[in-house]
Amino acid sequence: MNSVDFINIPQQEPARQEYFMNKCNEYVEEFIIRNGKAPSFYVATFGCQMNARDSEKLTGILERIGYVQAQSEADANFVIYNTCTVRENANMKLYGHLGALKKKKENDKDMMIGICGCMMQQPEVVEHIRTSYKFVDVVFGTFNFYKLAELLYMRLSGDKTQVIEVLDKPEVNVENLPEKKKYNFKSGVNIMYGCNNFCTYCIVPYVRGRERSRTPEDILEEVKKLSEEGFVEIMLLGQNVNSYGINFLGDSAIIDNNPDYSFPDLLEDVCKIDKIKRVRFMTSHPKDLSDKLIDVIARNPKIARHIHLPVQSGSSRVLKAMNRHYTKESYLELVEKIKSRIPDVSLTTDIMVGFPGETEEDFQDTMDVVRKVRYDQAFTFIYSIRTGTPAATMEQVPEDVVNDRFNRLLELVREVSTETSARFEGQTVEVLVECKNDHMDGYVTGRMGHNILVHFPGDEELIGKFVNVKLTEAKGFYYLGEFIND
Repeated sequence: MNSVDFINIPQQEPARQEYFMNKCNEYVEEFIIRNGKAPSFYVATFGCQMNARDSEKLTGILERIGYVQAQSEADANFVIYNTCTVRENANMKLYGHLGALKKKKENDKDMMIGICGCMMQQPEVVEHIRTSYKFVDVVFGTFNFYKLAELLYMRLSGDKTQVIEVLDKPEVNVENLPEKKKYNFKSGVNIMYGCNNFCTYCIVPYVRGRERSRTPEDILEEVKKLSEEGFVEIMLLGQNVNSYGINFLGDSAIIDNNPDYSFPDLLEDVCKIDKIKRVRFMTSHPKDLSDKLIDVIARNPKIARHIHLPVQSGSSRVLKAMNRHYTKESYLELVEKIKSRIPDVSLTTDIMVGFPGETEEDFQDTMDVVRKVRYDQAFTFIYSIRTGTPAATMEQVPEDVVNDRFNRLLELVREVSTETSARFEGQTVEVLVECKNDHMDGYVTGRMGHNILVHFPGDEELIGKFVNVKLTEAKGFYYLGEFIND
């Protein structure tokens, strides 16, 4: 491949990235001549919905270049790990994958490995990759994932064996990239990036940056386009959607005419788009969930009756140490308010066990919240030290104590969730069919507006459609059902 003349490269995004996608395509053509087939890729995604959206764009860029998607890491010429760093086991998982691929790369001259995402925003991690995993080809972070083609071209055309570019702050946000959706009937839509909350245990503000909100015009235009392409369900995504409206990216006539425009207004505007049948959002911070948002959800049937409301701890003392800006009492008051206005709401949560300084009394407060709220589902985690966060320097709880508490919490969550989610048994509900069930022959799997899975006999032609299903048997975290053919 001939070296590129950098003097002639367009300087405006996304024209610049289009240029590099075209240049990378020349490599693909050469690969096809040598091997008789196109190079393949595999994107392994760890972490949250935001990472999943980034991976859709990485996939779109690679397909635009001419790569074809492989079914596994073992079958791919180019493997990209889109990393998460919220918990330590995510780091260990990545290093395990890299070790497994090293032998394959030694035996395949066309094999390449890329790493991106939140974990790469930590300098010590990047240095570890640079020195201990020299066989990794491309490393980039959360602020320049859109430059995949450019970085890939630098690796392919230059004499560098490793290309590393990790920005410490966002320089540009490119939304109109090629992308490949996992589904053709439902999609996530980023409404904001970053986080301003600085919970003392959390690395996200350091690796995703401060809050930046997309303009309503850009978001609504994207949703309208998706609706015209046949998408029927939208999930609005942000680290804290309730604080949407801080530091807008670009000019907004809507905001200029209504300076009080906030997330509830955006949610209502998205619901006005005719072909969109269901709207979800993720995630809500309890300190910012307003009465206005509750009212908007209550009066709009398009909005899914599901709110993910992370509590993290039931102890007011621990919540203060976490910098969460609410108490056990105010959280329970908020839950009561939500349930009174939206009686059929499904509440899910995140709960952390073993935060530094947590006592048995603090833990019992958490158990008390679980009993009182009665979540449909709770994602439970053991606190993980994240270097660079304030909590990392606090006194840690002994591991055996944490494990004992975690097991007790898990037992209670299973008991409560099994009872709570069974309340819909016997009802006929609307379900969006998502996929063929790989474990039950002749069954498909769908999701209620309450975010509960339902498995029922049905043809694959139902995938992507809203259907009525009678819930015949509650099975803990999911239902078995019967398709009602009207």
